[in-house]
Amino acid sequence: MTEKVSQEQINSILWQAADTFRGKIDSSIYKDYILTMMFIKYLSDSYKEHLQEYTERYNGDEQRIQRALTRERFVLDEKSTFDYLYSKRTDAEIGDNINKLLARIEEENTGKLRGVFRNIDFNSEAVLGKAKERNAMLRTLIEDINRLNLKPSVIGNEDVIGNAYQYMIEQFASDAGKKGGEFYTPTMASELLARLVKPQENDRIYDPTCGSGSLLVRVAKQVPNNKVAIYGQERNGATHSLALMNMYLHGIDDANIEWGDTLANPLHLEDGKLMKFQKIVANPPFSLDKWAMGFANETAKKDKKDEKFKMDASLDPHRRFEWGVPPTSKGDYAFVQHMLYSLAEEGTMATILPHGVLFRGAGEGKIRKQIIEMNLLDAVIGLPEALFYGTSIPACILVFKKNRKHEDVIFIDASGEGNYEKGKKQNKLREEDLQKIVATYDSRETIDKYSYVASFEEIKENDFNLNIPRYVDTFEEEEPVDMDAVKQNIANIKEELKVVEAEMEKYLKELGL
Repeated sequence: MTEKVSQEQINSILWQAADTFRGKIDSSIYKDYILTMMFIKYLSDSYKEHLQEYTERYNGDEQRIQRALTRERFVLDEKSTFDYLYSKRTDAEIGDNINKLLARIEEENTGKLRGVFRNIDFNSEAVLGKAKERNAMLRTLIEDINRLNLKPSVIGNEDVIGNAYQYMIEQFASDAGKKGGEFYTPTMASELLARLVKPQENDRIYDPTCGSGSLLVRVAKQVPNNKVAIYGQERNGATHSLALMNMYLHGIDDANIEWGDTLANPLHLEDGKLMKFQKIVANPPFSLDKWAMGFANETAKKDKKDEKFKMDASLDPHRRFEWGVPPTSKGDYAFVQHMLYSLAEEGTMATILPHGVLFRGAGEGKIRKQIIEMNLLDAVIGLPEALFYGTSIPACILVFKKNRKHEDVIFIDASGEGNYEKGKKQNKLREEDLQKIVATYDSRETIDKYSYVASFEEIKENDFNLNIPRYVDTFEEEEPVDMDAVKQNIANIKEELKVVEAEMEKYLKELGL
C-alpha cells in the first residue's frame, strides 16, 4: 500500500524551495517560478501514474493506452514531463529548456492550457541573473521540487494539492509585504465575501480583479461539486497565469480567466455588451491612481497630444461612468460602477474597499448618492485594521443587490476589539467573527454598538455620507465620577502627607540640617 504524504510535508518542501531565491529575488516575483514548477510536477506525476495504470490494464497495448490517455484532464509526452526536466537539470541551457517544455505542454493541451505560461520566463537574465547564477538557481529548484511526490494515490484527497498551492500563495503574500495585497486576499476575508453573496448552483460568478484567483475558488467551494461558471480578469500577466493554475489545482477546469485591464478593456462580453453575472466578488486595488490610463491611448489625437488627458464618460463604449467619472487618483468607484453594470437582475455583489468611499465628496459623493437613490446598496460592513497585506488601514465591505425589496441599509461595525484575533503583523477574522457578521447581515437587526438598520431618509439626512460611526454608536460611556469619594480620597492623602512631613522633619533635626 502506498504511504500517503501529508499536507504539512508538501507545504514544508515547497517553502524550503523558496530558500533558493530568498535574498536574491523579490518574493513577489520568485513565487511565479516555484508555483509553476509545482504545477508541472503535479501534471507529470498524475500522467505517470495513469500511464502505469493503463499499461497494466491493457497489457501494454500501446494503441489502447494512448486512447485512454487522451481522455485524461491533461495530455503529456515523455519530453514534457518533470522527469525529463530533472534529467536535464545540469544542462547549460536549462532555462531555455524549461521554456520549451512549457510551450510543449501548452501545445499538447491547447484547449485548456493555451497561454497559461506565456508570462513566465525561466530564461530571463533581467530577473534571474546571468547564466551561471541562473542555472545554479534553476538546478536547485528542480532538485527541491523533485522531492515532492504528487501522484494521486499518494496525495489522496485532491484538495491537498489545491491547499498546498493556496498555502504557498498566502506565504508569499505575507512575505511580499505591500505587493502581497496585489495578488492575494486573506482566506477569511475571501470566505466572508463568499458567504455574503451566497452562490447557487449554475450561477455565473465573476471577479474583475481576480489576482491569483483565491477569492473565486472560495466562492466556488460554497456550491457542491463547484457547479458554477467562474469568470475573472487580471491585469498582471504572471498573476493571470497563477490564477489559471490555481483553478486547475482546485479541480475547476472550465474557469474563464482573461488577461487585461478590466476598466479600459473588459474582456467578458456577450454580443459586444458587458456579460451579466449573478454573483460578483472583488478586492480591487485601493484608490488606484491613474485608473483611466487605458482610455488615453484610444483617444490620443495629434492636435491634442500635448494636453493632459482627462477621462470623460463618453470615452467608455460600455457607458459605465454615466453616474459620474471618479477622480483620476482614486479608481474605487470606477470598479464599483463596472461591477454594478455587470450585475444581473436579482444579482448580488460584495467588494472590499477603503473607508474613503463611504464619505469622500465631490465626484465620488455624486456617484454614491446616485447608487443609493437607485436602491442598489444593501450593506456597509466595517472591518478591523491590519487585515490585508500591504496596508494597515481598516477596510470595509459594501454589498450591493439588484431589485431589492426594501430601501434600508444595514451598517455593521465589526472593527472593535473582540471581533477579531490580534496578530503581530496582521489581524485575522475568526470563524465566530464571520458567523456573527453573516448572521447579523441576514437577520438585518440592530444590535447595540455593533449594527444599525438605517432608512433611506436617515441616509439622505446625512447627505448620503455612509461613514459607519454616524449610524453605529460604539462610544463606551465612562462610569460617572463619585465626587464625594474623590473629596474623601483627597482628605486622606492630605492626612498621610502631614504624617510623612512630620517624619521628615524629625530625621532632618537628627541630622542637624
